[in-house]
Amino acid sequence: MFIKIYNFLIRLLYPVVISRYIKKRKLTGKEDIKRFNERKGRPSIERPEGKLFWVHGASVGESISALPLIQKLLDVYKDAHVMVTTGTITSAEVMAKRLPERAFHQYIPLDNPVFTTRFVRHWKPDLVLWFESDFWPSMLNSIRRKNIPLILVNGRISNKSFKRWQQFDYISKELLGCFTFCLGQSEEDAYRLRVLGAKETACLGNIKYAGLPLPIDEEKKREIAVQMKERTTWLLSSTHNDEEFKIGRFFKDIQEKNPDFLLIIAPRHPHRGVEIKQKLEEDFGLKIALRSNNEPLTDKTEVYIADTIGELGIWYELCPLVFIGGSLIPHGGQNFIEPSRSRAAVVVGPHMFNFTDAMNRAKKADAVIQVNDVLDLQEEVINLLSNKDLLEAKRSLAYNWATSEARVLDGILDKVKNYISEE
Repeated sequence: MFIKIYNFLIRLLYPVVISRYIKKRKLTGKEDIKRFNERKGRPSIERPEGKLFWVHGASVGESISALPLIQKLLDVYKDAHVMVTTGTITSAEVMAKRLPERAFHQYIPLDNPVFTTRFVRHWKPDLVLWFESDFWPSMLNSIRRKNIPLILVNGRISNKSFKRWQQFDYISKELLGCFTFCLGQSEEDAYRLRVLGAKETACLGNIKYAGLPLPIDEEKKREIAVQMKERTTWLLSSTHNDEEFKIGRFFKDIQEKNPDFLLIIAPRHPHRGVEIKQKLEEDFGLKIALRSNNEPLTDKTEVYIADTIGELGIWYELCPLVFIGGSLIPHGGQNFIEPSRSRAAVVVGPHMFNFTDAMNRAKKADAVIQVNDVLDLQEEVINLLSNKDLLEAKRSLAYNWATSEARVLDGILDKVKNYISEE
């Protein structure tokens, strides 16, 4: 009943109220004028032959997190295509650069039953994977009416949202009832989705942990490996202002126990490379080479600043121990899962609130080392670099956890196979 009332009101209000809002969005550059027909359910291209998977993610983050699954679908279903829909100009631009062959982008239609019906009728997807946290009534209803399998992926219901939805459970039951299957980010999310009216729920893990491998130029990697030789190496990855200098204070302490010690710094913002070099030279008298200036990495180099873009994957492959920046300061931390996938032992500071769920899971598996402060970090790093067996054990734990988290893709594929044949 709710969806019927909603659709009636949308039809009624669109010419008077909603169209004005859309006009304002056009004037402020929030809509893609050249492709606005897509927002009305009028596609800009024809439907490709064969199976078509439709993946929807509202924002840049959601659509990027779907990329590993998109690649997996195309690998398994060799003749299929994947359509990715988003609602913002920025996400469309990102997808244009990142989507693989046999995948393409369209804008999600505005949630008007006329537009959504037109959209679904044209594309006739074989299955829909919904990554967005917002449930658009008209679109979900248009999918349901055509009996198209609809799977919620990485569903998350916060405490606040759960309490709010419980007050309107008659609405949540109708909306979630449109989904064939709901996959929660966590067991708690799966439980909440079930309480709110989902037919069938499960938790297979968080797909954000199954990111695509970082790009690696193998020739550059070989060149750097020759320059590094077999020196004792520690990488500071994605560091922010002041973190390099806090760590620089105990460089000599590490060097005393490891005379061949090499510190590599890959700052979060590469333009800070010159500033970092000057500061470390002035304060600590270190011999530093700057990659952006093509300064050579020699036996005498004590600190190598990798202030370049697109080479982080190389450093993760070559460095057995990695510190993740943004965590010694209250920034919230950076991605610590990527080096784990490259089989590096990972150390983080106390401030990792951007990755609370991932940190909880990793710590439970003893796959990440979290320190309380700089002194704690100094002690931990010296211990790891001096104890090769311990370092190797930590590398294995990190890798095993990261690869097990990535298996969420296989779990989702198994669900997809329940509704789609591989023929």
